[in-house]
Amino acid sequence: MDKNKKSFFKNEGVQAVIASLICVVLGLLIGFIVLLCINPAGAGKAIVDMMKNFFAYKTSSLQLKYFGSTLVKSAPLVLCSLSILFCYKVGLFNIGAAGQYTIGAGFALYAALAWNLPWWLCIIVAAFSGAVLGTISGILKAYCNVNEVISGIMLNWISLYCMNMLLESVKEETSPYTKNLAAVNRKAILPTLGLDKVFGNKYVTIAIPLAIIMAVIVWIVLEKTKFGYELKATGFNRHAAKYCGMAEKRNMIITLSIGGAIAGFGAAMFYLTGIEQWNCSQSSVPGMGFNGIAAAFLGGLNPIGSIFSSYFIQHITEGGANVDLRVYSRQIADLVSAIIIYLCGFVFFMKYVMKKMIAKREEAAKLATEKETAEEDKNEGGENK
Repeated sequence: MDKNKKSFFKNEGVQAVIASLICVVLGLLIGFIVLLCINPAGAGKAIVDMMKNFFAYKTSSLQLKYFGSTLVKSAPLVLCSLSILFCYKVGLFNIGAAGQYTIGAGFALYAALAWNLPWWLCIIVAAFSGAVLGTISGILKAYCNVNEVISGIMLNWISLYCMNMLLESVKEETSPYTKNLAAVNRKAILPTLGLDKVFGNKYVTIAIPLAIIMAVIVWIVLEKTKFGYELKATGFNRHAAKYCGMAEKRNMIITLSIGGAIAGFGAAMFYLTGIEQWNCSQSSVPGMGFNGIAAAFLGGLNPIGSIFSSYFIQHITEGGANVDLRVYSRQIADLVSAIIIYLCGFVFFMKYVMKKMIAKREEAAKLATEKETAEEDKNEGGENK
């Protein structure tokens, strides 16, 4: 029984889940302490309201509606986390996913509002534009040895301001926001397949099942195909991969291209629901791409785990809107959410600590066993003598 218990905790998946839960609990605890420092009287209620999210509403119909809204915003986060982890498995840190998400959003909206394209063509345009941006980082990395983090960060801001300029031509006359998608081009709205009636929320579309399907596809590609094996081999050691006859430069470019396409696809999954319009005067890159980093690590860099971690992060973020603004400022919910998201990045560190603890216990148990054996041998020798 003890042996089974040890092998259970040595399992990578189990360690990832435990590490993620520890990070979540620590994040909530630190968030609670921050709330206590600001206003002790309402701290308990505030943290509970954040965790409740849609459960804070009294009727089941409202709960289902706002649950649907959380799912709608979780779908693009799942795809951003998949973009991050796909590249990370190949030894690349795709921080440029934020820019790829941005350019995907811009071209999806422009294709819908300016070119009047249907939703499926808008998705292709968004994914292709994200892939092009990822390819630029990949080429710079492969042939100029430019770190993908540096090129990705630079391209994030270039993408933002380029999209702001591009979407100026399709914005409302009296506001900085793009035109309402439903009013201009209904066929660009993602199909609902009846999900809108189930949740009582018109923004619940096929984006949710598509995000789950994409996670499964990424898992299959990485774990069950020769192509995925070659990509991961390149990530482990690009020089060894080259020695074995693998095209390491091509693999790096393809990886960042695929990562960019997934992030661009995620942007289309969000903006083509019509839930939000693009602000052409915004001066910050959408946080979805950066939150994808936390979701990827909280999910243990596992495509299936990223589904649950992305939902949790979005659940906390949306639940922050329920904090009593008469007690706390409007930004406090974002602050607590940011603390939790930040600590999600320590999942690997927690796994490392757990492995060290298990190794120490095994070593201590081994020494104790050896000591007992030595004493038994000594006693037997004495008796024989």
